[in-house]
Amino acid sequence: MRFDIVTLFPDCFHSVLSSGLLGKALAKQIAQVHLINPRDFTTDKHRKVDDEPYGGGVGMLMKPEPIFNAVESLPILPRREVILMSPQGQTINQPLLRELATNYDQLVVICGHYEGVDERVLHLVTREVSLGDFILTGGEIPAMALINGVVRLLPGTVAKTQSLTAESFEEGLLDYPQYTRPANFRGLKVPEVLLSGNHAAIARWRYEQQIQKTRDRRPDLLEKWDKGTGGQGDKGTGGQGEKE
Repeated sequence: MRFDIVTLFPDCFHSVLSSGLLGKALAKQIAQVHLINPRDFTTDKHRKVDDEPYGGGVGMLMKPEPIFNAVESLPILPRREVILMSPQGQTINQPLLRELATNYDQLVVICGHYEGVDERVLHLVTREVSLGDFILTGGEIPAMALINGVVRLLPGTVAKTQSLTAESFEEGLLDYPQYTRPANFRGLKVPEVLLSGNHAAIARWRYEQQIQKTRDRRPDLLEKWDKGTGGQGDKGTGGQGEKE
């Protein structure tokens, strides 16, 4: 997977790209991230990338020329998506991350700044993506989240691939509670069922806990999940034994 990140602030990516599983995945060439600064594609002596909006208004807009020049300088892989990080875009969720990780070999990610980008930049874009219904100073943080979410799904990034399917949102429910040693910490005890060695009982408990946690914290997700299972989602263990 190749990522081409068009950003005015490439330096802010360096720590994220060198840390944890993401850093290991890039070191193993599971994915490649290239940082492209639109300032390097300006044609004036001041390297100007923004200007006032036509018709008046507050703030500045990113000019189209540097962005077009930056994107057009990139190689084109057969399965390519050009993404603009924008609060007006499709909200990042697990199905979107899985789609991008599965169906594309190259993701070009444009990070907006100031009051946004000139509307004509959308002629380059095949998809707009948002981190959520709020405003940040630029698209870099959402782009980092996108890279992280996609790369962790690529083969070879996570050693135990089963863990990728045993996460919140993968099955439409939030994840079940998890515990590690010690079994008793300051009087807070691990549920007995997890110490029992009874895998069927553990699977059933985890499944029930997923439903209860989702009901308490995200009833909207539970409603979608219940519809997807035809109202039968809470009748059995749902194959949770596969997580063992």
